[in-house]
Amino acid sequence: MTGCKPLMVPMAQNLKLFAYDEKRNRKEDLLKEPRKYRRLVGKLIYLTMTQPDISYFVQTLSQFMQMPTKAHMAAARNVLRYLKGTPGLGIFINSEGELQLECYCDSDWASCAMTRRSVSGYLLKLGGSLMMRKTKKQHIVSKSSAEAEYRALSMATSEIVWAVSLLKDLGISHEDPVKIYCDSKAAICSLP
Repeated sequence: MTGCKPLMVPMAQNLKLFAYDEKRNRKEDLLKEPRKYRRLVGKLIYLTMTQPDISYFVQTLSQFMQMPTKAHMAAARNVLRYLKGTPGLGIFINSEGELQLECYCDSDWASCAMTRRSVSGYLLKLGGSLMMRKTKKQHIVSKSSAEAEYRALSMATSEIVWAVSLLKDLGISHEDPVKIYCDSKAAICSLP
């Protein structure tokens, strides 16, 4: 893939990938060597440690490890093409920031086309630098976007509590309240 043309985005905006289904797919759509796909996705998972901008896309690709199709492999190759076009991106750690925690949280309601479950994500910063981040499919189906946002806020809040206790164990006191940024109108309006 060294001679490939770079992409500016890792995955098309409205791309919906589905698991292999005998009713929907042909037998020819399956990869002849699924180990190549599994190895590639495994390497991308490892790469998300230093390049968190591909986390969501790698999480999406990792759902199809059992029976990957040619469409899944094409999507994984697009992530590689994106990585080729963005070699300077990575995590920047600021050495001069104040030790203040802040959290950004969001949810994508019913975004999984197969299970209709929502995907939640959060990003926790310490002093303006990335401390933790996670993208995860929710365990149950949320009935509304507000419910999905509340579940994302709950996940982020439990990680904030853990991070504050970790800082305390390291001898860093964090007495200020942690700001959580959420873009859900329903969640914001119902807060006291």
